[in-house]
Amino acid sequence: MKKLMLGNEAVARGAYEAGVLVATAYPGTPSTEITEYISKYPEINSEWSVNEKVALEVAIGSAIAGARTVVSMKHVGLNVAADPLMTVAYTGINAGLLIIVADDPSMHSSQNEQDTRYYGIFSKIPVLEPSDSQECKDFVKLGLEISEKFDTPVILRLSTRVSHSQSLVELEEKEKIELKPYDYNPSKYVSAPANAKKRRIFIEERLKELSNFADSSEVNKIEYANKKIGIITSGVAYNYAKEAVSDASFLKFGMSYPLPEEKIKEFIQNCDKVYVFEELEPIFEQKIRSMGLNVIGKEIFPVVGELSSEIIRNALLNESKIVIEKIEDLPQRPPVLCPGCHHRGPFYVLKKLKLHVAGDIGCYTLGGFEPLNAIDTTICMGASIGMAHGFEMARGKEFAKKSVAVIGDSTFWHSGVTGLIDIVYNKGHSTVIILDNSITAMTGHQENPSTGKTLSGESTNQIDFEALGRSIGINRICVVDAYDLKALEETIKEEVNAEEPSLIITKRPCVLIKGAKFDFKDYKIDPKLCTGCKLCLKAGCPAISFDGKVAKINDSLCVGCGLCKDLCKFSAIVEVVKK
Repeated sequence: MKKLMLGNEAVARGAYEAGVLVATAYPGTPSTEITEYISKYPEINSEWSVNEKVALEVAIGSAIAGARTVVSMKHVGLNVAADPLMTVAYTGINAGLLIIVADDPSMHSSQNEQDTRYYGIFSKIPVLEPSDSQECKDFVKLGLEISEKFDTPVILRLSTRVSHSQSLVELEEKEKIELKPYDYNPSKYVSAPANAKKRRIFIEERLKELSNFADSSEVNKIEYANKKIGIITSGVAYNYAKEAVSDASFLKFGMSYPLPEEKIKEFIQNCDKVYVFEELEPIFEQKIRSMGLNVIGKEIFPVVGELSSEIIRNALLNESKIVIEKIEDLPQRPPVLCPGCHHRGPFYVLKKLKLHVAGDIGCYTLGGFEPLNAIDTTICMGASIGMAHGFEMARGKEFAKKSVAVIGDSTFWHSGVTGLIDIVYNKGHSTVIILDNSITAMTGHQENPSTGKTLSGESTNQIDFEALGRSIGINRICVVDAYDLKALEETIKEEVNAEEPSLIITKRPCVLIKGAKFDFKDYKIDPKLCTGCKLCLKAGCPAISFDGKVAKINDSLCVGCGLCKDLCKFSAIVEVVKK
């Protein structure tokens, strides 16, 4: 039976059919749905981990214990997991271990572009790269087989377009894969220098075997047609190239590391002119050139952003460098915080107090844009707290009194805890604000350690921010209603001036949480009282606009949080009395 599936859904189906028993992940677009789909298969023990490093460590333990295992994350998450990745490449595995990583070319929802193929080269482990949903499913199975055959973890590299596009998938029955015996083998799995030196030699031998496999396997395919033009490509770029020049000859890499050198030589010898069309970095191109072979690549194809059929068509037609339009030349339409968003009140106050704000990754990153403009920096998950301490280290205690760190609840559990401990341990004075909206909102409302629910919706221990803060030695801890601007301002003013670390927790659930209860009301503008001062616009709520010189509330957008009412100095925003 065939079914239309998202790439991420097909990955989950592949995990099911391949007999995967354990799946771990930290949510991150474009990979999030993989684990959500996997959780629908009760045969697979799946969970959200607190971060990608922990997710991979759990997965490594599971694989050594004998269970076929998958772990999913986005490209920047692999940075977090890089420490265990580099060592499990040495130790190898027992049952299959597949590391599924979704890259985000053009940065649709990411702070940078990365090419995960480099991690395969860096760690010397194989990388598979599907081009559609059918291959997403098939390559999960293939990856686990390669993992077990060659005693190696395997990376499955996806991209935003592969993860979020749909194509037909042939559904098959679940394979009967038995749990392997636990592999008690300290000389292999204890990566102390004496053992690691031996495994280092094993890695090189394994890489030779994988190279031979790359040449002999049909995962890398030559498709001859018009031999005047040959195109070497992989992943979604293959689809773009096929659409642009369907009559060309193709060498399609399903395994993008290590590469099939004999197939490459054969293909180039049989084609008049060969182009390398790859998304992001010139990895194939550089390897092929190092073999002494002549190809055309990034001299005409861009190294920035997503590729497309139009890009390859224009490049081949003009034989000249495609120039990517500078982002500042394009009209900007950034996303905004939702009407009634928990984060709007805290950011309004921080802007009003003119504080330096070290920001973090999440919905609240939007507080760095117009009209709030309340964030100075955003680097990576959990960085806000350490950076606030860095402000103080560089500029002194008085600067710390003009600075705060803001971080979301899920991001705090991901990698903010250690930064907070560092402040306490090193006698810092920073104020940290945890924006607790009771969910992992940016990636689509996943549970986290403070929501009291697991991935499957089961009740679990709800970890308490206040208790944690006290346990590590923070004496000043305040909990504030995120919609109470007066209390927020008074609390922040007091805490930034304290001569010790402070923890402020702003509470209110995300307005989009299904089933969440709010005591919101309906509001309207009294045109007789509205002076047109536009102070209400400073909160950046999309439900408020101006009709001429008078403010206007869009009833279809407004959720009735009342924040604008508190801002208005002329009492022009009034509650609608229901009859």
